[in-house]
Amino acid sequence: MDNKTVLITGANSGMGLATTVAVAKLGANVIMLCRSKQRGEQALVEARRQSGSELIELMLCDLASLASIRAFAEAFLAKHDVLDVLVNNAGVVTVKRKTTADGFESMMGVNHLGHFLLTQLLLDAINRAPQGRIVNVSSGAHKIGRIDWANPHLQRGFRVWNGYAQSKLANILFTRELAKRLAGTSATANSLHPGAVATNIGVDRDTGFGKAVHAMMRPFFLTAAQGADTAVFLATSPDVQTVSGEYFYRRAIAPVSARAKDDTLALQLWDWSEEQVGLTSDKH
Repeated sequence: MDNKTVLITGANSGMGLATTVAVAKLGANVIMLCRSKQRGEQALVEARRQSGSELIELMLCDLASLASIRAFAEAFLAKHDVLDVLVNNAGVVTVKRKTTADGFESMMGVNHLGHFLLTQLLLDAINRAPQGRIVNVSSGAHKIGRIDWANPHLQRGFRVWNGYAQSKLANILFTRELAKRLAGTSATANSLHPGAVATNIGVDRDTGFGKAVHAMMRPFFLTAAQGADTAVFLATSPDVQTVSGEYFYRRAIAPVSARAKDDTLALQLWDWSEEQVGLTSDKH
């Protein structure tokens, strides 16, 4: 991974931090994309310590704000012509309905729409790489997911699992449609299920809600490094340089739900997502 530039969202803890460390150990220049300056700076010190690499930098972006994503992309592209790998790892789970700065339901807003916009804005830089890669962290939860077109931001009948599963289904549909659009280029897009990982996702940072359950369940979960393994594989392995549009679990292509394979649904989601984030495309 020498001389390759890798951008990882949600890099300040859990799988994002583990992915940063693993990729940095392979010699990549890693940009940790974090929302909080304080948590990001602490994680940067930790990532450099664990990896033994100084080729790691911190950049700030709030994926819950389209304005923040646009400002970050501008700052990134001012410094970097080429992006070899984008790992869309950041994810939120909210027990109660929350909204982003733009009024999106938080899980759909951060887990899908924020990454959708970020990827589009960085796509030219990814296409300039010898073999650009986009790695989207999804989840087996996609299997119970459906896109509720009448209520996509869950203003009515919010349930945490419905919202999370919907956003994780969106990750796979986005990956598949993106891979189609990248056909004929050297860039690829794949998604993955990390497994059941013991990270702080679902623990409320303000109230600590969820911590006790989390502590009780931790022995049954994978570590963050184990959870990051497939993302690192997809980001770095020569074995997958021509594979695109697939969903992986434990480094192997895995089956997805019928909805996740629905090309019409993927295109519908793409068009809706463009409209939500204020992008328009002239090509299908």
